[in-house]
Amino acid sequence: MFMAPDPGRLRLRVSARAVLGVGLAVAVTTVAGLPLPAVIASGLAALLALFTVVDPTVRRQAVTTAVLPLVGLPVLALAAALHGAPALRDAAFLAVVFCGVAARRWAARGNALGIFAFMMFFAAQFLHALPAELPLLSVAVLTGVLAAALVRFVGWPLERRDPPPAAPAPPGGRGLARPATRQAFQAVVACAFALAVGQAVSGERWYWAVGTAWWIFVNTASRGETLVRGFRRVLGTGCGIAAGQVVAVPLHGAPAPTAALVAVCVFGIFYTAALSYSWMMVFVTLMAGLLYGLLGVLHPGLLTLRLEQTAVGAIGAALAVAVVLPVTTHAASDAWVRGALECVRQCAAASARRLAGDPAADPAPHVAELESALVRLRMSVAPLLHPLSPLRARRARARQIMVGLDDCARQVRGLAELAADPDARHDARLITACRRVETAVGRLMTPGADAAAAAESAAPAAHPAPHPHMDRALAQLHDLERSLATLAAPLGGHAAAPVRA
Repeated sequence: MFMAPDPGRLRLRVSARAVLGVGLAVAVTTVAGLPLPAVIASGLAALLALFTVVDPTVRRQAVTTAVLPLVGLPVLALAAALHGAPALRDAAFLAVVFCGVAARRWAARGNALGIFAFMMFFAAQFLHALPAELPLLSVAVLTGVLAAALVRFVGWPLERRDPPPAAPAPPGGRGLARPATRQAFQAVVACAFALAVGQAVSGERWYWAVGTAWWIFVNTASRGETLVRGFRRVLGTGCGIAAGQVVAVPLHGAPAPTAALVAVCVFGIFYTAALSYSWMMVFVTLMAGLLYGLLGVLHPGLLTLRLEQTAVGAIGAALAVAVVLPVTTHAASDAWVRGALECVRQCAAASARRLAGDPAADPAPHVAELESALVRLRMSVAPLLHPLSPLRARRARARQIMVGLDDCARQVRGLAELAADPDARHDARLITACRRVETAVGRLMTPGADAAAAAESAAPAAHPAPHPHMDRALAQLHDLERSLATLAAPLGGHAAAPVRA
């Protein structure tokens, strides 16, 4: 968390901006005289608007942010209207769970809208919202989203200069083979278990179990990922409860220090989210304890109950991914490996075309897509790389694959930088080297393929006079070939041996 690189200090700036956005929402609603539950709802809406909206362009981010209330407010109204009808409320909650997860088929926007809808229903349970309170809560949610939008798009528009990379598309499929549809059924089963057992544990705070089961399914694709995330959520919640016993309970809801610590928690949530799910949960749990202190209901037993409900939700998620349309870690990681290799192939091809004189060829988007694919691959193989994993051979193989792909990413990144150099000129050697890279990637993606295609790609080509820029590009491609060759054994493919310069 403290030593991980932060290029351009983007994580630091995003986290600071989140504090400003949530702080603005809370300040406006407080000055307007809204009651404390509405102030909390406003801050939560701002936090969600800043945390969940990750579309690849600023325009799409603005549209998604504007649509959030259109999805969230009807769900909030539904939850408030069903407050006195537990059976209907539970059925509606599970329907929101299914629709919220199924919406992930529409990529980043669907994911953001699904999370916002679920959290509005969750917030109604957290705040014990009644129909009479709905107008003020709606105004608070609108204020929170507007405050987040002002800070994000007007006050501190980070994405205009540093656009986020496009998220890689998950493996395709139709019907139950579609990841979002499959996960929707898994999440409903998990949340139904969490709802039933959570209400048996506590008829008043059962929604924490449902929230745990829901969030465990966010950004996971396989059985192993879900189990590891459940473990990390329980671990982070336990540590956050210990921190709450030391920090939140003694404060007794004192407004000034509680507000300052909530701001620290908001910063911590954003700063650690990309690095450690356990650390993020420490800050989430501590913030929840502080908010309970503001509401005047915090006591040590409540924090213990929070841990129990978290364990119930994690167990529900584990059971669901084990018995409902399970996807193994191998199947999920294999799809992301193939996606990363395809990005390598496209990067090398675009770089060679650019160096050969094609100004329209741009490897930069493929480099960004490769980085995103590697992030998802790391998440996918995390269960195998976990220290507690008993599968030593598979752990060693997964580590080999990650090291090899990281090397490929480094070489491709350097090649793209060279391709952007205005001194680029045509060189037939680049075409030959690029063909060798594409052939090697094809063999890695098709285990057992023969080596006949190597003959054409290794055919002799004219060698113009030496040029420093071209020589560096050739060296970069040669290193990329060697990195691909190291992947042949763990992937079971047949990469061509790199040709000596």
